Amino acid sequence: FPWFGMDIGGTLVKLVYFEPKDITAEEEQEEVENLKSIRRYLTSNTAYSKTGIRDVHLELQDLTLCGRTGNLHFIRFPTHDLPAFLQMARNKHFSSLHTTLCATGGGAYKFESDFRMMADLQLHKLDELDCLIRGVLYIDSVVSSGPSECYYFENPTDPDHCIQRPYTLENPYPLLLVNIGSGVSILAVYSESNYKRVTGTSLGGGTFLGLCCLLTGCSTFEEALEMASQGESTRVDKLVRDIYGGDYERFGLPGWAVASSFGNMMSKEKRESVSKEDLARATLVTITNNIGSITRMCALNENIERVVFVGNFLRVNTLSMKLLAYAMDYWSKGQLKALFLQHEV
Repeated sequence: FPWFGMDIGGTLVKLVYFEPKDITAEEEQEEVENLKSIRRYLTSNTAYSKTGIRDVHLELQDLTLCGRTGNLHFIRFPTHDLPAFLQMARNKHFSSLHTTLCATGGGAYKFESDFRMMADLQLHKLDELDCLIRGVLYIDSVVSSGPSECYYFENPTDPDHCIQRPYTLENPYPLLLVNIGSGVSILAVYSESNYKRVTGTSLGGGTFLGLCCLLTGCSTFEEALEMASQGESTRVDKLVRDIYGGDYERFGLPGWAVASSFGNMMSKEKRESVSKEDLARATLVTITNNIGSITRMCALNENIERVVFVGNFLRVNTLSMKLLAYAMDYWSKGQLKALFLQHEV
């Protein structure tokens, strides 16, 4: 102990910490002060410095891991604050307990020398897509109480009757796994060890936040989402009905479908009438629609009907989840089901 795992992404660092709850009296007596200090610091706080957050609602309690029983904690902080984390690890003499830390994500490569020089720690690097697939299957298998880990939205095309329903991943294959982080990767998964990266897009969560920072002056993901929740994207986007006066019936395009994202912003008059909230909502809809469109094409090409969306873009982002569920259901005529995980909420 302590047992840690890290995913160092382009926007966020995600840290999991296993807190043992079955420590014997003998172990407690032998436990060094450094270890006790780290455990107290991580488990007695829900915020660390200005930007570190422990998501208490995601904590997995009484979990058995490698023969030990304990709680699994989920902590996150922006990647640009990694130096502060390394300084904390140095101050708490982390390297006296561990010399190697398991890590995945692009940052495990980019910041490897920083871990070594600033905190005297080596990184045991693991492929992020391998970790992603194993993580999805593991988290679904260990969540035995409370709400089901995997879920979908029933009646996604009917906002008044759209409700969340549990979904079992007992026989998960084949599935399309869509990982929405700073960018997007789409994997076709046929077994835990048999998968391929079908495609991806550079337009992901990082694009959403970056554009919102430019267009609205916001500075955090949560602030951008809050603005988007109060905006109206149809003031910004040009819809099919703006061009045809209604539906484009020959090709089955409804009047409410987006014909041109941000298309109304060509008009000076309309630019002056939109709010920052409208711009944030249109940015969210643009990014989400693009991901949904690419995903649907991949599902058709791979002949896969089950799609699991994961990634921190979906954390506290019910708007995008419902948009994705709606798009998958509507454009596939009910053939594609969009699935989500509680541990992205």
